[in-house]
Order: sequence, then C-alpha cells, then structure tokens
Amino acid sequence: MLTQAAHHYSLDVSDIEVSRRFYGDLLGLSEIDRPDFGIPGAWYQAGPVQLHLIQTPDGVDVGTRAPVLNPLADHIAFEIDSYERVEAELQEAGIDMQALGTRAGQIFVRDPDGNTIEFIEPARNRGRS
Repeated sequence: MLTQAAHHYSLDVSDIEVSRRFYGDLLGLSEIDRPDFGIPGAWYQAGPVQLHLIQTPDGVDVGTRAPVLNPLADHIAFEIDSYERVEAELQEAGIDMQALGTRAGQIFVRDPDGNTIEFIEPARNRGRS
C-alpha cells in the first residue's frame, strides 16, 4: 500500500472570509494554524482529515465545477450524526440542497464557490450497495 490515510482535501475559493463563514460558522469546523504562503487561505480540522481552503488569485483558472448541484460531481463528504438535525439547520440557513432522505442518509449542498459538499450519516446506509 502506497498510502497510510487521507491527510487533507483542498478546495479553491474566491473569498476566504465568505468561505470562513460557511465552513467555520455554519458547518462548525475548527480552524487550525496555517503557514503564511503569501496567498489567503484557511485550514480546518474535520475529524482525522484536514480541509485546506485556498483563495485563488484573480485570473487563475483552476478548473470547472458542475454548473448545478449534482451528487455525481466531485465532492467532499462530511460524516454527520443526525440527518434530521443537519437537514433542518441547512434549511434554516437557506442553503439549497438535495436531501436524499433518511434511508440514504445523504444531503448534498454547494459551498459559496459552487464546490459540492455531501453530509452523510453512515449508519443509515450500512450494508447497502
């Protein structure tokens, strides 16, 4: 095996302060220390894995995202402990979502930059293929 575990995921964002409100304030991830790389960014701890946000400099194209919310798009999945609570909090925050129901235990949203984010309650779909 070449790898031991996932260490971090990295997302490009256009405005780090807007992203901090989404990932820190709304999702509740803990921001951790980040070295000064000369460009704005933020790092978060998400269980044993980190999330690195990098503010893309103007004029830099790092690729395309799905034009609409789509569970098949590249995405990051965060484990949750209560599908119902997360669905209610996202609704209250006015976040557009695709909630696949309590049986699947999956909710998909987009962050302020259009990155697809999944929330999953693994116990809901154990043993399913």
